[in-house]
Amino acid sequence: MAEDKQFPMTQDGKEKLEAELNDMIMVTRGEITKRIQIARSFGDLSENSEYQSAKDEQAFVEGRIKTLQNMLQYSVIIDSDAIAADEVAIGKTVTFKELPDEEPETYAIVGAVEADPLSGKISNESPIAAALNGHKVGEKIAVPLPNGGSMDVEIIKVENN
Repeated sequence: MAEDKQFPMTQDGKEKLEAELNDMIMVTRGEITKRIQIARSFGDLSENSEYQSAKDEQAFVEGRIKTLQNMLQYSVIIDSDAIAADEVAIGKTVTFKELPDEEPETYAIVGAVEADPLSGKISNESPIAAALNGHKVGEKIAVPLPNGGSMDVEIIKVENN
């Protein structure tokens, strides 16, 4: 049997997933059930778009619930306080600059399930985070690029999220 995938995340990320799961089980499921019952009352189910739409949404929600349960079951909480203060890891915010003289960029490194690049949270599995992980302030790292090249960056600052 294949080994189950682990999902590294911060405590905050786990709490958000637990809240989403709870909402889907306690609220969303019930709302969809009501929509299905109402749509059934409209008669012929074969031509009932409201019924089909509600059943499709029900299938999506049930899939999401299973996904959330799996991620939470195999979650691994990363305690960024147990990692050196100047070392890049999940749960830390890193500021770096592309060499020789680009503007500094700052990102929070989070588990893949928490990633939200538009909010400045990048996955630990992203190329930049994977390259920076385990390195410390002042180090220069070559970050591999998708085109086969690389960019050189220097870590300027690391702090806990």
